[in-house]
Amino acid sequence: MKRIFTPASLFVLLALLLAACVAPTPVATEAAPSASPAAPRTLTVMSHDSFNVSEEVIAQFEQANNVKVAFLEAGDTGAALNKAILAKDAPLADVFFGVDNTFLSRALEAGIFEPYNSPLLAEIPAEFRLDPQNRALPVDYGDVCINYHKAWFAQKGLPVPTSLDDLLKPEYKGLLVVENPATSSPGLAFLLATIAKYGDPGYLDYWKALRENGVVVVDGWETAYYTNFSASSGKGPQPMVVSYATSPAAEVIFAAEPLTEAPTASIFDGCFRQIEFVGILKGTPNRDLAEKFVDLMLSVPFQEDIPLQMFVYPVNPAAKLPEDFVKYAQTAPNPATLPPEQIAANREKWIEAWTQTVLR
Repeated sequence: MKRIFTPASLFVLLALLLAACVAPTPVATEAAPSASPAAPRTLTVMSHDSFNVSEEVIAQFEQANNVKVAFLEAGDTGAALNKAILAKDAPLADVFFGVDNTFLSRALEAGIFEPYNSPLLAEIPAEFRLDPQNRALPVDYGDVCINYHKAWFAQKGLPVPTSLDDLLKPEYKGLLVVENPATSSPGLAFLLATIAKYGDPGYLDYWKALRENGVVVVDGWETAYYTNFSASSGKGPQPMVVSYATSPAAEVIFAAEPLTEAPTASIFDGCFRQIEFVGILKGTPNRDLAEKFVDLMLSVPFQEDIPLQMFVYPVNPAAKLPEDFVKYAQTAPNPATLPPEQIAANREKWIEAWTQTVLR
């Protein structure tokens, strides 16, 4: 049958065709939120005032772990540790660096650290790993010794003392500055060196004689070295200071004018081997990042950064030493040591007896 289109039907058909040609109006939908990177967390590292590390090393760690590392300097080692112990129920940081073998037992007895068996501990010699539970992991070591200002002695025509006994002679009256062993790890290390040499109670007789010969006592290493020591400030009244056998290297490397010889050197009688540790503070909310930071400190890049930043030796034998450090730094041939358990059992008694003898 033949279909017949009327004018009305043609109009309707044309309208339908035109409507089909118009683009459909899209249905409004809710846009999906775009993914944004998470804000970096903050990891706080508490330490003594002498802690230092290259910005590049920290920047790489921050970028790799999406973290911001904040450093909290809290005084010399003894003072910093006291603060960490007092705040152990509400920790001031996630990681604590700088407790050494002279203060180690105090930190462990206070229970401020969480154990961490870093995989990098396998690379560290056993002689440095003093905590079997791995609450405190070794990072560096150095020898605490008496340093002397070469030019001062040469100008005065005075022989450099070669032993602890020499320091009791009248010609050396008032020429030595030491740190308080109650607040300073170098100060405590030197006290332990005298105990190792003279025994207990013989060390008190030695310190009594040293006091009578004008020994000067300050709270920490920074004051002793940069204020009292004549070689660093040029104006300090003491040409001898308890410091490190590596300090002569720092004098050369940081000299304003190039030097071919260190202006200071060490007296090797009365040196004490010091080992520094890092630990994860108990209660940290950032345990995963704290572990990674401890791993960083034991890794070769960080360990190779240590000598020219803190002028001590790395504990990781795979770390290469800088040429200038090898040339000018010193190590004592026979540094004094005491068993950690002996230090733990007697440290407070020794410090109190020293305080009564020297300061009161």
